[in-house]
This record gives sequence, structure tokens and C-alpha cells, in this order.
Amino acid sequence: MKKLIYLIVLFLFSGHFAMAQEEEQTEKKVDKPVRSPWESGTLVNHQTSITQYKNTLEMVISHRFGTIDNGISDVFGVMAPGANIRIGFNYSILDNLVVGYGTSSQKKYQDFQAKYTVFEQTRENTMPVSLTFYGNAAIDAREEAVFGVDYEFSDRLSYFSEVIVGRKVNDWLSVQASANFTHYNSVDSLLDNDKIGLGFGGRIKFSPQSSLTLELGIPLKIESISQHTSFTDHPKPHFSIGYEVSTSTHAFQIFLTNGLGILPQELYMYNLSEFDSKSIRFGFNITRLWNF
Repeated sequence: MKKLIYLIVLFLFSGHFAMAQEEEQTEKKVDKPVRSPWESGTLVNHQTSITQYKNTLEMVISHRFGTIDNGISDVFGVMAPGANIRIGFNYSILDNLVVGYGTSSQKKYQDFQAKYTVFEQTRENTMPVSLTFYGNAAIDAREEAVFGVDYEFSDRLSYFSEVIVGRKVNDWLSVQASANFTHYNSVDSLLDNDKIGLGFGGRIKFSPQSSLTLELGIPLKIESISQHTSFTDHPKPHFSIGYEVSTSTHAFQIFLTNGLGILPQELYMYNLSEFDSKSIRFGFNITRLWNF
């Protein structure tokens, strides 16, 4: 009888150990997302492909100074008129879904945004890239007289949407590319209401906290969506190069850029500045995270 009991106990425990081994092997097969492909949800003017973890509040302060062409007389644009500032707050409802609100000094924009990560790049390259959707709607809150005699509230609205594909190539290099669409309900008579563009970004990490950042946005000339026979005041590409330093809860970016706009639709629709000594300006972004 005792032998029978021993056999039963041995059988039960062997089954338990087998199940534990199977579970362990299954866990080993799970390919987790790559660590920190970007240090912030923002890369100069564009969004990066990451979303913060659920219940994270992100504050973003962005500033663009005046142009540097007057040199030391206005401290290379720091004391120049015509600066632009935006303060925004983003909250992660889910690990892959963020909603946010921001207010800007330029055109008194009030913007509402959302970002959704469809899938993330994984460490073993089961998924070689990340895919993220971003969109915003902005309200131009200036006085009614700006919009002319046939003013309607809808004239204040503009929209921006993009799809972002990103990849962390290795421990020191991350890259991304995006295709985007801009729409303004109301524009000057010679301009198009719609604009399609391409965006590119990169981060070169040269120390545990420090990186070189690069960004390029190119508005495209597409006749099939143009409302005119020629392109008048077609917006210029915006380019930025900068330095980023980060911790687990902060990211600080300082850069040179040729765009005054902070909202992406403003850059893709209205930027007429070249990246030259007359038009480039200093700017910075500060990101702060709180977890709840």
C-alpha cells in the first residue's frame, strides 16, 4: 500500500514539475519590447514612436527664440522679439494610448492630441520596427477680425495626422520615418488647404545620458491635391540639429532649427524659412514625467 501511495505522489509531483518547465520555456519565448528607443515622446518638433507607460503624466515645455542673424546684439535671438512657446500635458490612459492638451503663444493655438502605438519593436527582432499613429486638432484662438468678414468658428480649426515607423538599430542609434497629412479649414486664397509631408528623425547616443538629435520635415508638392495651377509660397523643409540629455524622469533638448512653429501643421503649411544664417534660431524642449 505504501508503495502505491509513493507512486501516486511521485506521479503528481512529476506532472507539476513538467508543467513548471513548460511554463518556464513559454516565458523564455516571450520577446519583450526594446529598451528606451527614444528618451522622450517628442523629438524637437515631431513625435517619436514611443508612448509612456499607463498612468504616466508628461509635461512638455517647448520654446523657440528669435533668429540669430543680429548676433550678440540680442544674444543670438534669445532677447529677440517673435519667440514662440508651448506648454502641454499628456496622459497615458493605456501603455500604448496617450491623450494630451497644449497651449501656444503663436496664434494662441489650443491643441488636443492623441498617440497610439499599434506594435513595438522587440529585442529579438520578432517585430523589427514599431508603428505609431499620432493626430491633433488645433484651435486658432485669435480675435475674429483675423478671419475676415465671413467668419465662422470652423475657420479656426486645423488638423494634423501621421503614421510613424521607428527602429532602434543598436544601443547608440535610433531612427524613424513618418508620412503625414495637414489640413487647415481656412487659408489665404493662394494657398492649399491640404498638405502631405514626410518626416525623418534620428538619435545618436554617445553617453548614458547624452545624445545628438536630428530631424527633417519635407512638405511635398502634389498636384493631384492642389487647388491651384502653381505652388505659391510653398513651405520650406524644416531641419533641426541638437543635443539631448536625459534621466529616468526628465529630458532636456536644445537645438538649432529654421522653424518658428511648434505645432507640426504650422511647420508643414507655413514655414518659409531656409536653414541659413538669417533664419535659424535656438530652441529647447523640457519633458518631465510623473507616474501614478
